[in-house]
Amino acid sequence: MADKNKSLFHEFSKGLIKENPTLVMLLGMCPTLAVTTMAINGIGMGLATTFVLVCSNLVISLLKNVIPKAVRLPSFIVIIAGFVTLISFLLQKYIPSLYSALGVFLTLITVNCIILGRAEAFASKNKVLPSILDGLGMGLGFTLSLFTMGSIREILGSGHWLQTASWEGIKIPFIIDNPTMIFIMPAGGFFVLGCIIALVNKIANRKPPQEISCENCPSAELCGKKKENCDSFKKEGAKA
Repeated sequence: MADKNKSLFHEFSKGLIKENPTLVMLLGMCPTLAVTTMAINGIGMGLATTFVLVCSNLVISLLKNVIPKAVRLPSFIVIIAGFVTLISFLLQKYIPSLYSALGVFLTLITVNCIILGRAEAFASKNKVLPSILDGLGMGLGFTLSLFTMGSIREILGSGHWLQTASWEGIKIPFIIDNPTMIFIMPAGGFFVLGCIIALVNKIANRKPPQEISCENCPSAELCGKKKENCDSFKKEGAKA
């Protein structure tokens, strides 16, 4: 049971940082750069994509043994398009300002390579619960990426944070008087994305510290890998 829970947690958590679809696997670049001029747009696009990811992974996992291999990809796209249509109608009805802000990029979730990639690589080969957790983790990782980018660009580019059509958001002192407009332009989006990718990859690829010993010492060949030399080195280091 413990191993099963650990495995399920891994399926959920991998998409947050280690296998983040945007910042590590570099998928979904178009909406990432296009809608992140404001933090609220990033949240909206991310949560809409998460909804489609979870629902499509669920259905595809349930039908994986029913869908013929010859029409696998077209079937996946039809399933995904159905949920994209549903979330579009819901946003248009209840959050029209967000629907207008996302524009055509909301419809383009249908061909988002993150969703189709998870359907092909994971949901079509795994059981329902792991597929749901995979979609949820990847979706939240995508949402976190867009929200982070949108927050940085909105704060530096306009001096506001979480601004909406009906609320001016939180005003950032000093920056609001002299915003750097380039950050809400395409060039600023590329710059912020590059900085965040570099930081996340540094964290994701960080290696744990290794204990100094003859087995992993880079100078082992010079001292002949003698145990007494290694023990002597450790004693001198402890005295220091």
